[in-house]
Amino acid sequence: MQAYLALVRDVTVQVNRRPTRVSTSLGMYSDSTAALICRGKYKPATMASLFKPPSSPFEPPSIPYRILNSPLRFLVQTVYAFFLLLRGSIVHKPPSTSAIRIICISDTHTHKSQNLPPGDVLIHAGDITNDGTLAEVQAQIDWLSSLPYDHKILICGNHDSFFDPKSRRRDDLRRDVEWRDVHYLQHSSLELKFTKRENRQLTFFGAPQIPQCGGKNFAFQYRRTDDAWSGTIPPETDVLITHTPPRHHLDLPTGLGCDYLLREVWKVRPSLHVFGHVHAGNGKEEVGWDETQRLFEKLCARSERGLLMDIIDVRAWIDLGQLIIHGMLGIFWSRVWGGDVGGSILVNAALMYGSSGQLGNPSHVVEI
Repeated sequence: MQAYLALVRDVTVQVNRRPTRVSTSLGMYSDSTAALICRGKYKPATMASLFKPPSSPFEPPSIPYRILNSPLRFLVQTVYAFFLLLRGSIVHKPPSTSAIRIICISDTHTHKSQNLPPGDVLIHAGDITNDGTLAEVQAQIDWLSSLPYDHKILICGNHDSFFDPKSRRRDDLRRDVEWRDVHYLQHSSLELKFTKRENRQLTFFGAPQIPQCGGKNFAFQYRRTDDAWSGTIPPETDVLITHTPPRHHLDLPTGLGCDYLLREVWKVRPSLHVFGHVHAGNGKEEVGWDETQRLFEKLCARSERGLLMDIIDVRAWIDLGQLIIHGMLGIFWSRVWGGDVGGSILVNAALMYGSSGQLGNPSHVVEI
């Protein structure tokens, strides 16, 4: 969760390319949001807009709208988040001397993030460009190559149309990328050995396809009803990199991720899954592949039926009761008994802040 500002603080912003000091009351906003407000790139919601659907499916709906639209789903998502918070970390962590430090970013859209944290591997989960031209691609590759990491791994996103022959511009049809020292994965695996980390090895797998969300100029799209994932991810994968999220995890309350990808990730259960695409879903989540998670996903998959239909859906309320019981048992097992749970880390690494056109979300560091 983002740390909140003090009630009144100074925010340094760039106005007309000259630094200006602005003193304003921005205590209710995060650092990145406050800066965007000062740039004029973000406008806080009005009271009337709180009860309306968002202007885009990729923008987060307000809490009042979520409650009115599906109070049961809102309750399920709130309860599940509370259980994850109380349960704490359940993922096995190696000794610090052998831990491989992975820096996760995505959705830079031609921007070049400054002051990324140190690490062994940098993963970029797609959308390095806006228009998908070779010039934009090469500029981002050159930037990634210049960064001080032993390994840099990239997949493409829907905006990176150069990589898909069906969406590539005519001017770029017979031109190639100079990859330098960047590893590009497209339905392919990469095994890396880390000599500085007691010679440990990790297998990375990357795939770019996403449920359709745009026109023919977007890359690697498939119809949401099509299964583009079953049997595609090697079972030995340690780190999975996709552009789309698995559905119901860091993909906004409406669930913009892919059901079929979620099913496949349940089978493979990689140590780390990095993705992006849904800018407002930026964050990190640990999942246990347990009954609590299964019930959460089942309840989130219900169609939004409104206030009345949610109240009278007895079967769903029984499932919620079971979710609460299993969630409490999971907390007891993890916190009291110190039981071995195991699980995976999911990271939405999108750096783009909503539809602002500016980088404002944090990168994420994972040690495995």
